[in-house]
This record gives sequence, C-alpha cells and structure tokens, in this order.
Amino acid sequence: MAATIQEMPSSSGIEDDARQVSSDGHVSPAEIAIGVVIGRSAEAFDFFVYGIASILVFPALVFPFVDQLTGTLYSFVIFGLAFILRPIGSVLFMEVDRRHGRGVKLTIALFLLGGSTAAIAFLPGYETIGAWSIVSLIVFRAGQGFALGGAWDGLASLLALNVAENKRGFYAMLPQLGGPIGFIVASALFAFFVLNLSTEDFLGWGWRYPFFVAFTINVVALFARLRLIATEEFVQLFDSRDLKPVRVMELLREQGRAILLGAFVPLAGFALFHLVTIFPLSYIDIFSDRSVGEFLLTQLGGAVLCLVCTALSGLVADRIGRRKLLGICAVAIAVFSVAAPFLLGGGSVGQTAFVYIGFALLGFAHGQAAGSVASNFTSQNRYTGSALTSDLAWLLGAGFAPLVALGFSAQFGLGAVGVYLFSGAACTLAALAYNKRMGLRDSGAS
Repeated sequence: MAATIQEMPSSSGIEDDARQVSSDGHVSPAEIAIGVVIGRSAEAFDFFVYGIASILVFPALVFPFVDQLTGTLYSFVIFGLAFILRPIGSVLFMEVDRRHGRGVKLTIALFLLGGSTAAIAFLPGYETIGAWSIVSLIVFRAGQGFALGGAWDGLASLLALNVAENKRGFYAMLPQLGGPIGFIVASALFAFFVLNLSTEDFLGWGWRYPFFVAFTINVVALFARLRLIATEEFVQLFDSRDLKPVRVMELLREQGRAILLGAFVPLAGFALFHLVTIFPLSYIDIFSDRSVGEFLLTQLGGAVLCLVCTALSGLVADRIGRRKLLGICAVAIAVFSVAAPFLLGGGSVGQTAFVYIGFALLGFAHGQAAGSVASNFTSQNRYTGSALTSDLAWLLGAGFAPLVALGFSAQFGLGAVGVYLFSGAACTLAALAYNKRMGLRDSGAS
C-alpha cells in the first residue's frame, strides 16, 4: 500500500490535522510537525541544561582550584567539544542508518544522548575524585555531541518537501521552535532551584534534577519519533523523496560548496544563539551583582518572545521570501551588535533590553535557519547534506561563542562581543550575496 501525505492544511488547522490519520495509510503532515518539534525540543533541553550548569555548577564543582572566571572558561571549552564531535557522529551514524535502518540509528543516538545527559547528574566533584571529575565531564559531554549527530531523523526535510510552495517558510520554522521551548524548560527548572535553595543545597544536589529530567524527556521524544519513522508508510515516504543517506565523500565531491555556503548563510542567527542564552548569564554571574535566578526568569520571558517571533518568521518568509528575511535579520543583528555592549553594560534595564531585543531577533533569524541550510542540495543529497551542513553551521556560529564572548569581554571589554556578533552578520550577508550571484535556489527542505 503506497503511503501519501495529504495536501498541507492552513496553519489554523494544525491541531485538527494532527488527529487525522486515516485508515487507508494517509499520514497528516501535522503529525510529522509534532514529532519534529518534540524531538528538537528534547535535544535543545539537553544542551541548555548543560550550558546553564557550565556557568552555575561546573566552575565550583569541577574546577574549584581556579577562580570563577577561569573555571567558567574551562567549562565553556568542554561545552564546545560537543560541537566538534557532532559532525563525526553524523558521519558514523549515517553508516548505521545505511546498514541497519533509521529506527536503529535513532534509538542508539537518543539513548546515548539521554544517557550522557543523565550521567552528568551523578558527577562527583573535584574534591571527591580529583581530576577524574574533569575527565568524566569531558566523556559525558563528548557523548552528548556524538549522539546529537546521530539524532538527525530527516523528518524536517520530509515535512518541508510535502507542503505547498507558499507555505514552506511556515513549516520550515516548526523544527526551530524546539530551541526556545528547550530553553524555557531548562531555564525554568534552574531558576526554581536557584531561587528556592541555598547555595550549598543547590551545588550539593539541586542542580542534578534537571539532568534527571533530561533522560525522561529523551525517552518520550524517542517514542514520538519512532512512531513515525519506524512505520512502513514512512519508510516508503523517505524512499520516494530520496531522503536516504549517501556516502560523505561522494557528497563532498558533488556538492561540497553547498555545504560550506549553507553553513555560512545562517551564521548571524547561530552566532546570536548562544550570545543571548548562555553568554549573558555567565557575564551576569561573574561581573554583576544581579540575582542569577531573577536573570534566568528574564531570559525565560525573552525565550517566550523568541517562540512567538520564530512562528512569525514563517509567515513573513512565505510573504517576502526566505533570502530577503535572512538578509533583513542579518542587517538588524549587525545594528544590534553595535548597541549590545552598551546594553549589557548599562545595568539591569539595559541588560533586560539586551535579552528581549536579542531573543526577538533570534526568533526571526533562527526561524528560517534550517530551511536555508538545505536549500541548495539536490534531492538525493538532501538528507546527508542537511545534517552535515547543520553540524558545520553550529560549530562555526555557536559552538564556541560563549567561550569567545566571555574571554574577549574579560580581556578587551564588551565591545569585543559586539565585534564578534557583527562578524556573524557580515558572513551571512556575504553568503547570501554569493548565493544570489551564483543563481542558487532559495527554496528547499529544512
């Protein structure tokens, strides 16, 4: 029985469509969308829990032998390790996909991701086991990065390929909702424990609970995605859309330029990503007297705004085009990069303005980042190409952003953070201009 996807409904009918899986094998696109959002939210939650702990926990627990700034920089080095290992995980798990199927690959990857995150909850401190605490943290973080490379399921590409051309922007932004949702949950959990526990209790046991929660969330996400991926209907759909893994060397020979270009197009949004989520929390914790718990709640409010702006990005992209929206966002981020140092250094009012403006820009820019990553790949290269391009974009734009921003701001002042953010916006504008000059496509799957 051939599986088909019904014509994409309007955005107002998503909830109704999600319940419509007919007995003749028709699968609702909204079911794919729900699976994508759940999966991406779980992945983002894992990474944000680790990112927040890199500021509030690990400098004191794992690096107590150095000052707070140095300990946080060490934590950020390990934070960035996952983004180096992510493309390696993608390559190796693609081989698992070819040999054993997408369901096996996804099961292994998500259990490794959730297990690595949950294992951190049991991490002894440096004062208990010495340098082995650092080694353990590195191993668990490496497991997170390696597993995330294998968590690429192709559902977002499948979704975007089966919608009307005039709605691709809206459905391309759906996977991006996972980022702000993951941050909202992670920041809410940490804010609760920070505000309600003493420093001793928080560092002793309170911080561990969000890592326990991560494993449960990953199990739920796994079954939500396997419910779609492991069915015969979806195997046929993936095959009919050429969403199958190809060999990496073959991909590099055929479309290596598309991978590099796709990584630079969304760089403005990716550079902004950790500069409004992870870095400002570290700056507040180290260089200001503002309550960390209160600032987490401020960031939570910013993430809600980001969620709204991400949804709006799909509607705007369908009206004016993805390339134009990304260009406008890059210019806006460049302007914001000039104001950012003054806002962050301007007390609580300026810092709050930095958070809300930054998150709003992030919503519009990051909302279409996934679609821009895959827009130049041929159908047979889209699945593997999208995964590797996304990995490279995260590595270049976001992986070491907290480390660079905190290190530069400590050494040269907040102006250096603005320069770093401006460089990301410049890269996006240059990549968009090159994309247009080469006549490459402005459509495609996410």
